[in-house]
Amino acid sequence: MTSIQETGERVAANVERVIVGKRQEVRLTLVALLCRGHLLIEDVPGTGKTMLAKAVARSLGCSFRRIQFTPDLLPSDVTGLSIYNQRTQEFEFRPGPIMAQVVLADEINRATPKTQSSLLECMEEHQATIDGTTYAMPEPFLVIATQNPIEYEGTFALPEAQLDRFMLRIRLGYPSPDDEQKILDEQKISHPLDELGVVLDAGSLRDLQVAVRETYVDPSVADYIVRLVTATRTHPDVYLGASPRGSLALYRTGQAYAAMAGRDYVIPDDIKALAESALAHRLIIKTSSSMHDIDPRQVVAELLNSVPLNDARTAGPDRHSGPTPKEQSGSPLHDAAGSKSR
Repeated sequence: MTSIQETGERVAANVERVIVGKRQEVRLTLVALLCRGHLLIEDVPGTGKTMLAKAVARSLGCSFRRIQFTPDLLPSDVTGLSIYNQRTQEFEFRPGPIMAQVVLADEINRATPKTQSSLLECMEEHQATIDGTTYAMPEPFLVIATQNPIEYEGTFALPEAQLDRFMLRIRLGYPSPDDEQKILDEQKISHPLDELGVVLDAGSLRDLQVAVRETYVDPSVADYIVRLVTATRTHPDVYLGASPRGSLALYRTGQAYAAMAGRDYVIPDDIKALAESALAHRLIIKTSSSMHDIDPRQVVAELLNSVPLNDARTAGPDRHSGPTPKEQSGSPLHDAAGSKSR
Protein backbone atom coordinates (compact mmCIF):
# COMPACT_ATOMS: atom_id res chain seq x y z
CA MET A 1 0.00 0.00 0.00
CA THR A 2 3.01 2.30 0.39
CA SER A 3 3.41 2.49 -3.40
CA ILE A 4 -0.25 3.49 -3.79
CA GLN A 5 0.16 6.19 -1.15
CA GLU A 6 3.35 7.55 -2.69
CA THR A 7 1.92 7.52 -6.21
CA GLY A 8 -1.32 9.12 -5.03
CA GLU A 9 0.61 11.88 -3.28
CA ARG A 10 2.62 12.59 -6.45
CA VAL A 11 -0.50 12.82 -8.60
CA ALA A 12 -2.34 14.92 -5.99
CA ALA A 13 0.60 17.32 -5.66
CA ASN A 14 0.73 17.70 -9.43
CA VAL A 15 -3.01 18.42 -9.69
CA GLU A 16 -2.80 20.87 -6.78
CA ARG A 17 -0.45 23.02 -8.81
CA VAL A 18 -3.61 23.96 -10.72
CA ILE A 19 -6.38 23.36 -8.15
CA VAL A 20 -5.19 25.39 -5.16
CA GLY A 21 -6.39 24.73 -1.61
CA LYS A 22 -8.71 21.81 -2.44
CA ARG A 23 -6.70 18.86 -1.18
CA GLN A 24 -9.66 16.79 0.04
CA GLU A 25 -11.56 17.28 -3.22
CA VAL A 26 -8.50 16.31 -5.27
CA ARG A 27 -8.04 13.27 -3.03
CA LEU A 28 -11.67 12.20 -3.60
CA THR A 29 -11.18 12.56 -7.36
CA LEU A 30 -8.22 10.19 -7.22
CA VAL A 31 -10.22 7.79 -5.02
CA ALA A 32 -12.91 7.59 -7.72
CA LEU A 33 -10.21 7.06 -10.34
CA LEU A 34 -8.59 4.21 -8.39
CA CYS A 35 -12.00 2.55 -8.03
CA ARG A 36 -12.80 2.84 -11.74
CA GLY A 37 -15.72 5.05 -10.74
CA HIS A 38 -17.15 8.31 -12.05
CA LEU A 39 -17.33 11.73 -10.46
CA LEU A 40 -20.05 14.40 -10.35
CA ILE A 41 -18.94 17.94 -9.47
CA GLU A 42 -21.81 20.19 -8.50
CA ASP A 43 -20.82 23.81 -8.08
CA VAL A 44 -21.22 27.33 -9.39
CA PRO A 45 -19.28 28.45 -12.51
CA GLY A 46 -15.66 29.48 -12.17
CA THR A 47 -14.64 27.27 -9.25
CA GLY A 48 -12.29 25.03 -11.27
CA LYS A 49 -14.44 22.08 -12.31
CA THR A 50 -13.07 21.95 -15.85
CA MET A 51 -9.52 22.64 -14.69
CA LEU A 52 -9.72 19.72 -12.27
CA ALA A 53 -10.65 17.32 -15.07
CA LYS A 54 -7.92 18.65 -17.37
CA ALA A 55 -5.28 18.54 -14.63
CA VAL A 56 -6.12 14.92 -13.79
CA ALA A 57 -5.97 13.91 -17.47
CA ARG A 58 -2.58 15.58 -18.00
CA SER A 59 -1.13 14.15 -14.78
CA LEU A 60 -2.03 10.64 -15.96
CA GLY A 61 -1.03 11.03 -19.59
CA CYS A 62 -4.56 10.02 -20.58
CA SER A 63 -6.56 11.12 -23.57
CA PHE A 64 -9.04 13.87 -22.70
CA ARG A 65 -12.26 14.97 -24.40
CA ARG A 66 -14.75 17.59 -23.35
CA ILE A 67 -18.45 17.35 -24.24
CA GLN A 68 -20.43 20.57 -23.85
CA PHE A 69 -23.96 19.39 -23.07
CA THR A 70 -26.68 21.55 -24.63
CA PRO A 71 -30.42 20.97 -25.30
CA ASP A 72 -29.78 20.26 -29.01
CA LEU A 73 -27.05 17.66 -28.37
CA LEU A 74 -27.93 14.24 -29.80
CA PRO A 75 -26.93 10.80 -28.45
CA SER A 76 -24.89 10.18 -31.61
CA ASP A 77 -22.95 13.38 -30.86
CA VAL A 78 -21.76 11.66 -27.68
CA THR A 79 -21.23 8.02 -28.62
CA GLY A 80 -20.52 8.33 -32.35
CA LEU A 81 -22.32 7.09 -35.45
CA SER A 82 -21.93 5.01 -38.59
CA ILE A 83 -21.51 6.90 -41.87
CA TYR A 84 -21.91 5.36 -45.32
CA ASN A 85 -18.74 5.55 -47.39
CA GLN A 86 -19.67 5.77 -51.06
CA ARG A 87 -16.17 4.81 -52.15
CA THR A 88 -16.08 1.51 -50.24
CA GLN A 89 -19.88 1.11 -50.22
CA GLU A 90 -19.71 0.24 -46.55
CA PHE A 91 -20.69 1.89 -43.28
CA GLU A 92 -17.78 3.25 -41.25
CA PHE A 93 -17.99 3.95 -37.54
CA ARG A 94 -16.90 7.42 -36.44
CA PRO A 95 -16.29 7.33 -32.66
CA GLY A 96 -17.72 10.13 -30.55
CA PRO A 97 -15.96 12.09 -27.81
CA ILE A 98 -17.02 9.54 -25.19
CA MET A 99 -14.29 7.25 -26.57
CA ALA A 100 -11.59 8.82 -24.41
CA GLN A 101 -9.95 7.90 -21.13
CA VAL A 102 -10.99 11.04 -19.24
CA VAL A 103 -14.26 12.60 -20.38
CA LEU A 104 -15.60 15.90 -19.10
CA ALA A 105 -19.40 16.07 -19.41
CA ASP A 106 -19.75 19.80 -18.90
CA GLU A 107 -23.16 21.09 -17.67
CA ILE A 108 -24.57 17.59 -18.06
CA ASN A 109 -28.04 18.61 -16.89
CA ARG A 110 -28.49 20.95 -19.89
CA ALA A 111 -28.94 18.02 -22.28
CA THR A 112 -32.25 16.24 -22.78
CA PRO A 113 -32.94 12.96 -20.93
CA LYS A 114 -32.54 11.11 -24.26
CA THR A 115 -28.98 12.38 -24.62
CA GLN A 116 -28.20 11.84 -20.94
CA SER A 117 -29.26 8.20 -21.29
CA SER A 118 -26.54 7.66 -23.90
CA LEU A 119 -24.04 7.68 -21.03
CA LEU A 120 -25.73 4.92 -18.99
CA GLU A 121 -24.17 1.93 -20.76
CA CYS A 122 -20.82 3.69 -21.15
CA MET A 123 -20.52 4.50 -17.45
CA GLU A 124 -21.76 1.20 -16.05
CA GLU A 125 -20.44 -1.38 -18.50
CA HIS A 126 -17.54 0.58 -20.06
CA GLN A 127 -18.91 -0.06 -23.52
CA ALA A 128 -21.24 1.53 -26.08
CA THR A 129 -23.58 -0.25 -28.47
CA ILE A 130 -24.11 1.64 -31.74
CA ASP A 131 -26.10 0.16 -34.64
CA GLY A 132 -25.95 -3.29 -33.09
CA THR A 133 -22.17 -3.28 -32.62
CA THR A 134 -20.57 -3.02 -29.19
CA TYR A 135 -17.44 -0.91 -28.77
CA ALA A 136 -15.32 -1.04 -25.62
CA MET A 137 -14.32 2.11 -23.81
CA PRO A 138 -10.57 2.78 -23.47
CA GLU A 139 -9.02 1.92 -20.13
CA PRO A 140 -8.80 3.61 -17.75
CA PHE A 141 -12.17 5.29 -18.27
CA LEU A 142 -13.39 8.15 -16.07
CA VAL A 143 -16.37 10.44 -16.58
CA ILE A 144 -16.24 13.75 -14.70
CA ALA A 145 -19.59 15.53 -15.01
CA THR A 146 -20.40 19.03 -13.86
CA GLN A 147 -23.63 20.84 -13.15
CA ASN A 148 -24.65 24.21 -11.77
CA PRO A 149 -26.84 23.85 -8.63
CA ILE A 150 -28.07 27.46 -8.79
CA GLU A 151 -29.39 28.08 -12.30
CA TYR A 152 -32.12 25.62 -13.31
CA GLU A 153 -33.62 27.44 -16.30
CA GLY A 154 -33.31 25.34 -19.44
CA THR A 155 -31.99 22.29 -17.54
CA PHE A 156 -33.19 18.71 -17.15
CA ALA A 157 -32.73 17.05 -13.76
CA LEU A 158 -30.54 13.97 -13.85
CA PRO A 159 -32.64 10.81 -13.46
CA GLU A 160 -31.99 8.51 -10.52
CA ALA A 161 -30.39 5.88 -12.77
CA GLN A 162 -27.88 8.46 -13.97
CA LEU A 163 -27.08 9.80 -10.50
CA ASP A 164 -26.63 6.28 -9.15
CA ARG A 165 -23.84 5.64 -11.66
CA PHE A 166 -21.68 8.37 -10.20
CA MET A 167 -19.52 6.87 -7.48
CA LEU A 168 -18.92 10.20 -5.74
CA ARG A 169 -20.33 13.71 -5.81
CA ILE A 170 -18.20 16.60 -4.60
CA ARG A 171 -18.33 20.37 -4.34
CA LEU A 172 -15.20 22.47 -4.86
CA GLY A 173 -16.49 25.70 -3.35
CA TYR A 174 -14.84 29.10 -3.42
CA PRO A 175 -11.16 29.32 -2.45
CA SER A 176 -10.10 31.04 0.74
CA PRO A 177 -8.77 34.64 0.39
CA ASP A 178 -5.18 33.39 0.79
CA ASP A 179 -5.66 30.66 -1.82
CA GLU A 180 -7.31 33.12 -4.20
CA GLN A 181 -4.36 35.47 -3.80
CA LYS A 182 -2.05 32.53 -4.62
CA ILE A 183 -4.09 31.81 -7.75
CA LEU A 184 -3.65 35.41 -8.90
CA ASP A 185 0.10 35.28 -8.28
CA GLU A 186 0.56 31.99 -10.16
CA GLN A 187 -1.37 33.13 -13.23
CA LYS A 188 0.30 36.48 -13.77
CA ILE A 189 2.20 35.27 -16.83
CA SER A 190 0.89 31.80 -17.73
CA HIS A 191 -1.54 29.17 -16.53
CA PRO A 192 -0.02 26.36 -14.40
CA LEU A 193 -1.94 23.84 -16.50
CA ASP A 194 0.31 24.63 -19.47
CA GLU A 195 3.36 23.41 -17.54
CA LEU A 196 1.78 20.34 -16.02
CA GLY A 197 3.66 17.10 -16.72
CA VAL A 198 2.79 13.41 -16.63
CA VAL A 199 3.49 11.66 -13.32
CA LEU A 200 1.68 8.35 -13.90
CA ASP A 201 1.05 6.45 -17.13
CA ALA A 202 -2.18 4.65 -17.94
CA GLY A 203 -0.65 1.17 -17.58
CA SER A 204 0.61 1.89 -14.06
CA LEU A 205 -2.80 3.29 -13.15
CA ARG A 206 -4.48 0.05 -14.22
CA ASP A 207 -2.06 -1.87 -11.98
CA LEU A 208 -2.96 0.38 -9.05
CA GLN A 209 -6.67 -0.14 -9.70
CA VAL A 210 -6.11 -3.88 -9.35
CA ALA A 211 -3.92 -3.49 -6.26
CA VAL A 212 -6.52 -1.36 -4.46
CA ARG A 213 -8.94 -4.32 -4.50
CA GLU A 214 -6.54 -6.16 -2.16
CA THR A 215 -7.16 -3.69 0.67
CA TYR A 216 -8.65 -5.66 3.58
CA VAL A 217 -12.19 -4.86 4.74
CA ASP A 218 -13.14 -6.50 8.03
CA PRO A 219 -16.62 -8.11 8.07
CA SER A 220 -17.60 -5.77 10.92
CA VAL A 221 -16.75 -2.74 8.74
CA ALA A 222 -18.72 -4.23 5.84
CA ASP A 223 -21.62 -4.77 8.24
CA TYR A 224 -21.42 -1.10 9.26
CA ILE A 225 -21.62 -0.09 5.58
CA VAL A 226 -24.71 -2.22 5.04
CA ARG A 227 -26.45 -0.92 8.17
CA LEU A 228 -25.65 2.67 7.20
CA VAL A 229 -27.06 2.25 3.69
CA THR A 230 -30.08 0.33 4.98
CA ALA A 231 -30.82 3.20 7.36
CA THR A 232 -31.17 5.57 4.40
CA ARG A 233 -34.08 3.47 3.14
CA THR A 234 -36.04 3.69 6.39
CA HIS A 235 -35.36 7.31 7.34
CA PRO A 236 -38.66 9.23 7.79
CA ASP A 237 -37.52 12.11 5.55
CA VAL A 238 -36.30 9.91 2.68
CA TYR A 239 -38.60 8.83 -0.15
CA LEU A 240 -35.96 6.68 -1.90
CA GLY A 241 -32.80 5.50 -0.16
CA ALA A 242 -29.45 4.37 -1.52
CA SER A 243 -29.32 1.25 -3.68
CA PRO A 244 -26.88 -1.67 -3.27
CA ARG A 245 -24.69 0.25 -5.70
CA GLY A 246 -24.30 2.78 -2.88
CA SER A 247 -23.02 0.03 -0.57
CA LEU A 248 -20.53 -1.06 -3.23
CA ALA A 249 -19.43 2.54 -3.74
CA LEU A 250 -18.71 2.95 -0.01
CA TYR A 251 -16.90 -0.40 0.07
CA ARG A 252 -14.69 0.32 -2.97
CA THR A 253 -13.94 3.93 -2.12
CA GLY A 254 -13.13 2.88 1.44
CA GLN A 255 -10.48 0.54 0.06
CA ALA A 256 -8.94 3.29 -2.10
CA TYR A 257 -9.14 5.88 0.68
CA ALA A 258 -7.32 3.56 3.09
CA ALA A 259 -4.69 2.67 0.49
CA MET A 260 -3.99 6.34 -0.19
CA ALA A 261 -3.53 6.80 3.56
CA GLY A 262 -0.85 4.07 3.52
CA ARG A 263 -2.98 1.37 5.17
CA ASP A 264 -3.87 -2.07 3.83
CA TYR A 265 -7.08 -2.23 5.85
CA VAL A 266 -10.20 -0.06 6.08
CA ILE A 267 -11.32 1.58 9.31
CA PRO A 268 -14.77 3.04 10.15
CA ASP A 269 -13.39 6.57 9.93
CA ASP A 270 -12.70 5.96 6.22
CA ILE A 271 -16.37 5.12 5.70
CA LYS A 272 -17.50 8.17 7.66
CA ALA A 273 -15.23 10.45 5.63
CA LEU A 274 -16.72 9.15 2.38
CA ALA A 275 -20.37 8.70 3.36
CA GLU A 276 -21.65 12.12 2.28
CA SER A 277 -19.89 12.08 -1.11
CA ALA A 278 -20.92 8.48 -1.81
CA LEU A 279 -24.52 8.48 -0.55
CA ALA A 280 -26.08 11.96 -0.48
CA HIS A 281 -26.70 12.22 -4.23
CA ARG A 282 -28.45 8.84 -4.20
CA LEU A 283 -31.17 9.94 -1.77
CA ILE A 284 -34.51 11.44 -2.74
CA ILE A 285 -36.07 13.53 0.01
CA LYS A 286 -39.83 13.51 0.50
CA THR A 287 -41.63 16.59 -0.78
CA SER A 288 -43.02 17.38 2.67
CA SER A 289 -39.51 17.25 4.15
CA SER A 290 -37.84 19.25 1.36
CA MET A 291 -40.33 22.05 2.04
CA HIS A 292 -38.71 22.29 5.47
CA ASP A 293 -35.24 22.55 3.90
CA ILE A 294 -34.24 18.98 4.73
CA ASP A 295 -31.11 18.23 2.68
CA PRO A 296 -29.70 14.75 1.80
CA ARG A 297 -26.38 15.76 3.34
CA GLN A 298 -28.14 16.48 6.62
CA VAL A 299 -29.73 13.04 6.52
CA VAL A 300 -26.36 11.34 5.97
CA ALA A 301 -24.79 13.36 8.81
CA GLU A 302 -27.66 12.38 11.09
CA LEU A 303 -27.27 8.69 10.24
CA LEU A 304 -23.52 8.82 10.88
CA ASN A 305 -24.34 9.97 14.42
CA SER A 306 -27.16 7.50 15.01
CA VAL A 307 -26.02 4.23 13.38
CA PRO A 308 -23.78 2.42 15.90
CA LEU A 309 -20.45 0.89 14.93
CA ASN A 310 -21.17 -2.36 16.78
CA ASP A 311 -17.52 -2.94 17.68
CA ALA A 312 -16.24 -2.47 14.13
CA ARG A 313 -12.59 -3.50 14.03
CA THR A 314 -9.97 -0.89 13.28
CA ALA A 315 -6.96 -3.01 12.41
CA GLY A 316 -5.84 -5.46 9.76
CA PRO A 317 -6.88 -9.06 9.16
CA ASP A 318 -4.75 -10.40 12.06
CA ARG A 319 -7.38 -8.97 14.44
CA HIS A 320 -10.05 -11.09 12.80
CA SER A 321 -11.34 -14.04 14.85
CA GLY A 322 -10.68 -16.59 12.16
CA PRO A 323 -8.14 -17.15 9.37
CA THR A 324 -8.72 -15.24 6.16
CA PRO A 325 -7.64 -16.30 2.69
CA LYS A 326 -4.76 -13.85 2.98
CA GLU A 327 -3.63 -15.48 6.21
CA GLN A 328 -3.86 -18.97 4.76
CA SER A 329 -1.75 -18.02 1.76
CA GLY A 330 0.77 -16.09 3.86
CA SER A 331 0.67 -13.21 1.40
CA PRO A 332 2.87 -10.11 1.84
CA LEU A 333 -0.30 -8.06 2.27
CA HIS A 334 -1.23 -9.94 5.42
CA ASP A 335 2.33 -9.85 6.73
CA ALA A 336 2.39 -6.07 6.35
CA ALA A 337 -0.94 -5.64 8.11
CA GLY A 338 0.09 -7.95 10.93
CA SER A 339 3.39 -6.23 11.57
CA LYS A 340 1.71 -2.82 11.51
CA SER A 341 -0.98 -3.72 14.06
CA ARG A 342 1.48 -5.44 16.35
